[in-house]
Amino acid sequence: MSTVDRTNERLTVFKTYKLYVGGKFPRSESGRVYEVTDSKGKWLANAPQASRKDARDAVVAARKAFGGWSGATAYNRGQVLYRVAEMLEGRRDQFVREVADAEGLGKSKAAAVVDATVDRWVWYAGWTDKIAQVVGGGNPVAGPFFNLSTPEPTGVVAVVAPQESSFLGLVSVVAPVIATGNTAVVVASEKAPLPALSLAEVLATSDVPGGVVNVLSGRTAEIAAPLAAHQDVNAIDLAGADEVLAKELEIAAADNLKRVLRPQPVDDWTATPGLDRLTAFLETKTVWHPTGSLGASGSSY
Repeated sequence: MSTVDRTNERLTVFKTYKLYVGGKFPRSESGRVYEVTDSKGKWLANAPQASRKDARDAVVAARKAFGGWSGATAYNRGQVLYRVAEMLEGRRDQFVREVADAEGLGKSKAAAVVDATVDRWVWYAGWTDKIAQVVGGGNPVAGPFFNLSTPEPTGVVAVVAPQESSFLGLVSVVAPVIATGNTAVVVASEKAPLPALSLAEVLATSDVPGGVVNVLSGRTAEIAAPLAAHQDVNAIDLAGADEVLAKELEIAAADNLKRVLRPQPVDDWTATPGLDRLTAFLETKTVWHPTGSLGASGSSY
């Protein structure tokens, strides 16, 4: 009978975290990484430290994906987002561990955060084919015209994710952006990026097309600055920026008149979300159409 040599214990296989750009998992083009620790200072992993070049690559990927994603039916987008919630539910235990480490929570509290995050994703999935009915519709006008307003996505949105709420806050700012047909470049929490990088793995193995969501980790100010100034970024959510950085990014964003969602003094990510983040990155198109004897041609603005 053979015996097993137990003199050498098996080595742990550490996870290699990577960026998520265009549906692929590249390392930072700079080759840099930085240490991520838990609330007690214990080493958890080396996260990729994205560069300005990585940020520009993510914008290119988001722009390429925008046409197909914004052109999909709202019902289809809802199905895709719901599929992400299914995948999150299936990897619940992994995210409970990562949230507990990232935010210094006990297992039961971390589990409650993960459950709330999955529910939040489902909530936004349910709004994809309903938001147009709420914010659009027919308008009363003087004259023989039909006047209809419909919402359309703004385009490529840069998202500075919350620093402390590494998972629930993250999903609370990303899900509404893509639910309404925009594409996103996400700057993960600098302090606790691992839940965001793992969320990228879920997105890649669900039905979300590559480039719809791109996830970068590293130094927030270094990554966010080129995104705010980028001429092909249409809007920016400053949820995770501190007061000083938010002001700098807002000034940079003004160069091409980006839509800017400013950070709130206190964001309670556990509260039931309203429609503010769904409507924040929508544009309204109004169509005028003559009635009666004026003919069949119409105009829009």
